[in-house]
Amino acid sequence: MVKIAIAAASSQLAREILDKLVEAQKHEILALVRKDPTQFPSLPGVKWVQTTYEDKSELVHLFKGVETVLSLFPVHLDPDNATQKRLIDAAVEAGVKRFAPSEWATGVKLESVLEFIPWYAGKVEIAHYLEDLNKEKKVIEYSRFQVGSFMNYLGHPHKTSEHVSTLPLQFDFEKQHATLIEGSLDDVIVWTTVQDIAGVVARAVEYKGEWPAVGGISGSRVTNREMLQLGEAIGKPFTVDWLKMEDIESGDMINGVDLRSATQEETEAFLKSAIRRILAGISRGAYDVTDEWNKILPDYEFTQVEDFIKKVWGGK
Repeated sequence: MVKIAIAAASSQLAREILDKLVEAQKHEILALVRKDPTQFPSLPGVKWVQTTYEDKSELVHLFKGVETVLSLFPVHLDPDNATQKRLIDAAVEAGVKRFAPSEWATGVKLESVLEFIPWYAGKVEIAHYLEDLNKEKKVIEYSRFQVGSFMNYLGHPHKTSEHVSTLPLQFDFEKQHATLIEGSLDDVIVWTTVQDIAGVVARAVEYKGEWPAVGGISGSRVTNREMLQLGEAIGKPFTVDWLKMEDIESGDMINGVDLRSATQEETEAFLKSAIRRILAGISRGAYDVTDEWNKILPDYEFTQVEDFIKKVWGGK
């Protein structure tokens, strides 16, 4: 049994992870939320706790006896990363053994592409914050769970998970449309299902060894060329819009938006610009992910893109 606290426990990926942890029927889980906790479902072993995350002493009290804290905040909505830093400081003071910062995307090359993906800058700042905390001596174990991109997006608009909403990104199988940069056919993306992310986290909280600081979860590593070929193979060939890198580099800079409250017009404008920026990041390896957790859990069978696509789109 592990006592676990999940920050931003009402977020979509957090709910996937929470459900998987509940399946084990042996953990004590504090699900931290800003909203009225009575609106969330009663789950065995789960206590929903309302907090503003503003009071460090309150967080220290909540974290007493907790072994692992999982953070799932959208970093672009955390000004100056103040909330996540407060979580980390409280965890250290409370004697928490392990902390998982809010990564859950991209890979180790993110820092080199922040000019294109500025809404993820908080992930890098928090990584440095944790490194600095442990510089003199280890005060808290942590792992940056890096997953590339959610494979479930490739199934949009079909519902392929219990809680995570999807958006059409560079590969839209429904419309058989792709948006790519010229010369990017061999660019690599790691696609990982939210179910596999939750599955790895459920194993990680019970892992007896030391967590790797960089915790790559490499679900299925695929090039753009292979994805286009897969569309052909299932009878859904893509029409491709080819973009020039120089046009992306000279385009308007955007920051992240809160898609939970954004209007359809705001969401569409963000997606149009974000996809271009993400493609530039992909071209520089930002979504190619290391495989630390794959090596730690060699018996874990990850969903492969080809199997996922054929299951979702093969007969449609």
